[in-house]
Amino acid sequence: MTITKLFAGVAAFAIAASFAAPAAAQDQGEPGVTSEGPDETIFDGDYLSVGVGLGYAPSFTGSDDYVTFVFPVVQGSFRGIDINPRPAGVALDFLSTETEGGPNFSLGIAGRINTDRTDVDDIEDSVVAAYGELDTAIEVGPTVGVSFPAVLNPYDSLTFNVDALWDVAGAHDGMKIAPSVAYFTPLSQAIAVSLSASATYVDDDYADYYYSVAPNNPNLPIGSRLPGFQAEGGFESVGTNLLVAYDLGGNLADGGVSLIGIGGYSHLLGDAEDTPFTAIRGDADQWFAAIGIGYTF
Repeated sequence: MTITKLFAGVAAFAIAASFAAPAAAQDQGEPGVTSEGPDETIFDGDYLSVGVGLGYAPSFTGSDDYVTFVFPVVQGSFRGIDINPRPAGVALDFLSTETEGGPNFSLGIAGRINTDRTDVDDIEDSVVAAYGELDTAIEVGPTVGVSFPAVLNPYDSLTFNVDALWDVAGAHDGMKIAPSVAYFTPLSQAIAVSLSASATYVDDDYADYYYSVAPNNPNLPIGSRLPGFQAEGGFESVGTNLLVAYDLGGNLADGGVSLIGIGGYSHLLGDAEDTPFTAIRGDADQWFAAIGIGYTF
């Protein structure tokens, strides 16, 4: 039998935590493994992973002030529909193929709630906060992926994934494309790791909403005002993440309680880097860390 979903649950926290921060931490993608394995695993058929994590990340995209935050995670499978975490959201894979030897394909729809700079109380920089709150964006669109199992050993995988998301709430009215690649492998029956790299591309509407700066802000004294800036679309960031998962029961295949640790780095590009919000008040180098605990049944 195949065990494509064997290690998917332990990666749930890393996937969601990578985007749960109000900063531009990066997507892990969903690792998958296909190989001969145990006769039965908890990931055969319907299952659910739930948990909670604690993250540490910039207070907004481009900030050099860091905050801690708590985030929930849900992942599972029900009647052939895979439920996977996304940045402050979820993806539903309606088509998920698992063939011996691969490659394996997935196709579905992803959605997330973008709350970057939507609450001035969460913006640590008072100058940036003076430029006002943004509206919450609800971003929805297709997701597609392909996974190659057994790349270097019988239980690892290399996964490519792309999400294309459009704002349907009338906030930025733009779109974002997020490609990623992730290598996932167990180190033992209880420990697994994943290393990923990703990028984000945004259109003009998205860039203008988050990175343009209006000149002559009357809410600030003249000496504190940022220069006007008109942002355009392009690549927003590139980054990498490393996660380590440990099953407290000693067996990743039988569910139960797992601990997750993740560290990540991303660098803002283009007008996301050049905007005064980043270049003057913040930093293009963005760091991220999180720990989590979850239960799979």
